[in-house]
Amino acid sequence: MNYKTNRKKLNLLFIFSIFTSFEAFGAEYRTFYDGIRGLGMGGAQIAVVNDETALIVNPAALGKLRNFYGTVFDPELEAGQNIFPLYTSKAFNGIFDPVDVVPSLRSSPTENYHASAQVFPSFVGKNFGIGIYNRYLLDARVDATGNNLDYLYYRNDVAFVLGYNLRFFDGRIKFGFNAKLNSRIESSLSNVDLSTNPDFNISTIGQEGMGLSLDGGLILAAPWSMIPTLAVTVRDFGSTSYAQTRGVRPVSNTLEAPATVSQDVDAAMALFPIHNSGLRSTWTIEYKGLLTSSSETDSSKRIHAGYELNVKDLFFLRMGYNQRYITGGLELASEHFQFQLATYGEEIGTLESLKEDRRYAFKFAFRF
Repeated sequence: MNYKTNRKKLNLLFIFSIFTSFEAFGAEYRTFYDGIRGLGMGGAQIAVVNDETALIVNPAALGKLRNFYGTVFDPELEAGQNIFPLYTSKAFNGIFDPVDVVPSLRSSPTENYHASAQVFPSFVGKNFGIGIYNRYLLDARVDATGNNLDYLYYRNDVAFVLGYNLRFFDGRIKFGFNAKLNSRIESSLSNVDLSTNPDFNISTIGQEGMGLSLDGGLILAAPWSMIPTLAVTVRDFGSTSYAQTRGVRPVSNTLEAPATVSQDVDAAMALFPIHNSGLRSTWTIEYKGLLTSSSETDSSKRIHAGYELNVKDLFFLRMGYNQRYITGGLELASEHFQFQLATYGEEIGTLESLKEDRRYAFKFAFRF
């Protein structure tokens, strides 16, 4: 079978995957951005975020910032539990290149592969923020025979983000919004017969497009002890289409644009006890995807809860619950530097057959 025939077969599978992508990839609930602090706190973040990531996570939280500062360099790296065993069994070069990764997966059937990297240089201040976000993500797995690709999901986002916040009643009510102009390359495949030697080059199978999305956030903070807080975010207001502008980046695939992202709502509550002058804590619980929850067979995938112990704004200990799995995190912070670690479990199975993928994340940030 020649190359052109293989490519046509892969393109047909790609079209099919567009219409079945929710079922094929519904095992994992993905969002546009997850910060490492939130990952350590069980994925709960919209009610507690208080740094530059508020610009994406919940723009209403820009009203929490007291000073202007910029983040110059902040790489965040994330790897699944199998990435090093997979590399040991069969080495590969590009951790986000399916051409390199799939042969390694074939040598280790049923092992889930996950890798993610992101940067978010930004300038934020009280009520305002601007930044550039870039992320690479690859998830994949081969079935027990080693001859069929169960699934492959690739995403590369490059987004310009602008956010603003309004404060009312001395900050007890905060309302914010952001606009994200995002260039996305995406690929989602399932049930691919590897014996046909399909071409997994992203320039061939990637779907490319640019979309403008709008998010809104609301934070209500009561002026009482422990500052009881309610937060709501509306993501991708009116839905976000990537079909309007194409050809921005070189991808030869002329099939459908990246999948349209439906509007959704997250809701959370939090408490902020102050124990003494140098010791504070944070408690939060969050439900993600209220508008799409009816399509989720496993409601535990949407439930998140977290705890953080803050020692003099220098050391942070974090724990949480994410999709029925335990999470944890540590942070050392100074005026200009941050070192953060987190681990969490992601549910990649089904309600009938649960499967945890343990993941580890690291972030270093330099600010001024």
